[in-house]
Amino acid sequence: MKFEDEPVPGYPLPILPGHTSPGRFERVLRAGSFAVTTELAPPDSADPEDVYRRARVFDGYVDAINATDGSGANCHMSSLAVCALLTRVGYAPIMQISCRDKNRIAIQGDILGGAAMGVCNMLCLTGDGVQAGDHPQAKPVFDLDCMSLLEIARTLRDDHHFQSGRKITFAPRVFFGAAENPCGLPHAWRAQRLAKKVAAGAQFIQTQYVYDIALLKGFMREIEDLGLLGQVFILVGVGPLRSAKTADWMRKNVPGMHIPDAIVARLAGAKDQAKEGRDLCVELIQQVREIEGVHGVHVMAYRQEESVAEIVDRSGVLNGRSPWYPGRDSIPVPERAAS
Repeated sequence: MKFEDEPVPGYPLPILPGHTSPGRFERVLRAGSFAVTTELAPPDSADPEDVYRRARVFDGYVDAINATDGSGANCHMSSLAVCALLTRVGYAPIMQISCRDKNRIAIQGDILGGAAMGVCNMLCLTGDGVQAGDHPQAKPVFDLDCMSLLEIARTLRDDHHFQSGRKITFAPRVFFGAAENPCGLPHAWRAQRLAKKVAAGAQFIQTQYVYDIALLKGFMREIEDLGLLGQVFILVGVGPLRSAKTADWMRKNVPGMHIPDAIVARLAGAKDQAKEGRDLCVELIQQVREIEGVHGVHVMAYRQEESVAEIVDRSGVLNGRSPWYPGRDSIPVPERAAS
């Protein structure tokens, strides 16, 4: 069975030797393919069709879809619910788990519940503070942080017990990940932070937006010096900038965001700034894939989700393959750009 093959939803693939999940996303990475992931903005709605409509714009262009968990501390449909809907029809979701809103009791329950519904990938995050979102009066929890969450999640999977020591009868078969920011300050600490997350149990990393290739290369050299290149799969965050104004706002208001002056100037000088932002994203993807130790890209296109297919196609990083989506094998697949 090829790594991209998909059984009838609800009937999982077997777990291959050396894998911890039956999911397609882990198979793509371990098979050596350059992976593409993206984010689905959860709806402010209880209509499941709102989720499916948002997922369909990625069909055939991504290997997995992140379901954000109250990103920016704003309230939306829960990550667990979005993942439940996506797994019903066979999509490969990445369930984000934030420590902001739930304690370790609820989080461990969500890990088991998500795995029981067929969620094979989970991203462990500390989470944004409530003051950043639309409910600043909410009480934050932060019973755990990313590191302790990873350790507890790995214990559930590998040691078959809760943090309390109480045994579970069937362990979650999950591929665990974490986030990192290669361009965050202080730069010298970023590789060490990633090393700690890998030691805690992270098997893949999705990074914050990267618009400075020189900084990314320096980060990857430090990762190599720490001996981590063969221990974790790294997917670099990229995304289209709609305008110079958007870029300037992001670097001033989004913590840890680094966008060089040259990027802002390039957008400002373009006749069609949105198109220039997409062109820039394609170029970044093509540069990123040439860096040793990078295994994929995480394309974040907030309120531009319809542009993901164009960007991925033009970049050529799928090398002619079409990631599985519902109905793929019964619908003629258009010719795809190959590198």
